[in-house]
Amino acid sequence: MSLNIQLITACALSLATGLYLGHYFTPISNQHTHIKSRKLKNNRNQSSPSNSPSDITDESFEEDDEEDASYTESLDLEESEEEDFEVDSTSLNDIPGETKMALVVRQDLKMEKGKIAAQCAHAALGCYRLMLHDNQSSQNLPMLQRWEHTGQAKITLKTQSKEDMDLLFAKAISLNINAYIVHDAGRTQIAAGSATVLGLGPAPKAILDQVTGDLKLY
Repeated sequence: MSLNIQLITACALSLATGLYLGHYFTPISNQHTHIKSRKLKNNRNQSSPSNSPSDITDESFEEDDEEDASYTESLDLEESEEEDFEVDSTSLNDIPGETKMALVVRQDLKMEKGKIAAQCAHAALGCYRLMLHDNQSSQNLPMLQRWEHTGQAKITLKTQSKEDMDLLFAKAISLNINAYIVHDAGRTQIAAGSATVLGLGPAPKAILDQVTGDLKLY
């Protein structure tokens, strides 16, 4: 009987000791496992660079923007050179009525539509800059604002030759109308230095028609 009691007591003590030791060591083991897992994860992140789609896309967009900017700049340099003559057009500010800009295209060059559109854009921008920039006798902000506030009217006309374009240029200057001639660089369709489009104004329609009134619409 006493032997059985001793065996039962020994088993109970053994079981209690096992439960105590298991409760004490399990959290520590789990903690070490968690720390080890975090270390492995950090090592993986440090050893392999990020290749996420967002990172690749951002870099590619930046490269594309730089390429587009350089391409646009090279196109601008290749497509046009300017010829302008600064005149003081402020004397035209008192003439009432609508204002407009005229873009006169040479027909004898046989330019394609896309080429003509690009050259007209150069001419329009050139005329605008003549009247916008400081420290130029051609600056005329009141006329420019008047044109902007009334719809920025533009008309595209045609002339037959360089000689006719030169006469229109000279007549515009004599009437104090800002004039701007675009010369092509000759890298695409036409010979280098060719005068392609004459830009006139913005100016009051009444005075501009004295220069372009006989021309036909393009």
